[in-house]
Amino acid sequence: MQSFKSKGLIALISALLCVSLAFVFMVNRASAHKVSHDADTLKAFNDAFMEQVILGDELFHGATMEGINMSNTGMACAMCHPFSSDVHPHEYPKFQEQMSEFATLRDMINWCIEKPNEGEIIDPDGEAMKALEAYIYWSNRGSVLDPGRH
Repeated sequence: MQSFKSKGLIALISALLCVSLAFVFMVNRASAHKVSHDADTLKAFNDAFMEQVILGDELFHGATMEGINMSNTGMACAMCHPFSSDVHPHEYPKFQEQMSEFATLRDMINWCIEKPNEGEIIDPDGEAMKALEAYIYWSNRGSVLDPGRH
């Protein structure tokens, strides 16, 4: 007859075995869904990204976009941030002192548009925001990611 302790140990070992098997199954399933892309597909991805980078660069340096009013002061993002790396996107999300709250890069872009530039907040999921982010991240390629750094 098994003791209460040995039954508990058997149950624990059984539970650990089940968890281990589930983990192995999830890892195998995840690796089965990895897709490698051919050179043409990767070029298409890069071309689409670079289109956004170019649009973001234009917006960052003062270009206008229909339905978007990023500044009523005549200021462009580049006037305060001559190099888009000045915005330190690798530090987001973080507590943003100017806003007195936890913020993402998109939040900070909109804060700059609304406060110093006296413009109208842009749609966080809209084309202009995505283009600005693409340009800012592209300009910072190779930067070390360090969210929350002061």
